Amino acid sequence: MLIQDAGSDPIDLAIVLGSGWSHFADCGQLIAEYNYRDWPCFPTDIVAGHAGSLRLIHYLDWRILCFAGRFHCYQGLSAFQASLPIRIASALDCPRILLTCAAGGVNPAYQPGDFMWLDDHVNLLGDNPLKGLKEDIFVDLSHLYHEMLFDPLQVSMKDKGVVLHRGILAAMLGPSYETPAEIRMLASLGVDVVSMSVAHEAIMARYLKMDVAGLSLVANQAAGLAETNLSHADVLAQAELSRAQVHVLIEQLILVWKMTSSN
Repeated sequence: MLIQDAGSDPIDLAIVLGSGWSHFADCGQLIAEYNYRDWPCFPTDIVAGHAGSLRLIHYLDWRILCFAGRFHCYQGLSAFQASLPIRIASALDCPRILLTCAAGGVNPAYQPGDFMWLDDHVNLLGDNPLKGLKEDIFVDLSHLYHEMLFDPLQVSMKDKGVVLHRGILAAMLGPSYETPAEIRMLASLGVDVVSMSVAHEAIMARYLKMDVAGLSLVANQAAGLAETNLSHADVLAQAELSRAQVHVLIEQLILVWKMTSSN
């Protein structure tokens, strides 16, 4: 399957750029760009902080498909509908996907501006993207997220002064933020950050036999852990402050992924 004007060379990596991450799509050499609004397959509503465009770039000798804007179940979509970018990447024979998001820190050791490597997730969306599908739906999620990339990436990030944790993400439906009681519940389950995305995309990616990695920016402390009220504007403000670290983190991840892929 080809995207018009994108050429026939393989795509090495797809990235779903979450809230405050879309600026990474401006990196590298632009090969092709498409507005979500121009494709009837995409849902029409775009959340603030999500650019709403699909870009194919050449970066670090990889062709990278950047979904600058994701879709959420809280928009009234099913988990299957909201995982559309994953299905597009797979249809283009892309073997790897990076899922990014902004999240609230549940672990009290996590501070705004820190990053977390997704080691696992707890799906509390109330939906599964494989629901209703007919073939090979009993997917093993024991090792859903790529495990071998973390150690070399953490070493690289430490050298560059970027804090990179490793932990568990809980995906909640939203769009309201969680209550302090819900955060205490999540903490008791061993959750480190909470978001309104990623889980459905990761499940679909594994179903489609893609290698999956996940990165979360800790945009704020979760409800009940800080004295300030939670707001999406503050999430985007923290993401803007972390702009340079986002670029360094994804760049180093790509270099590590290339190294392990060539072994």
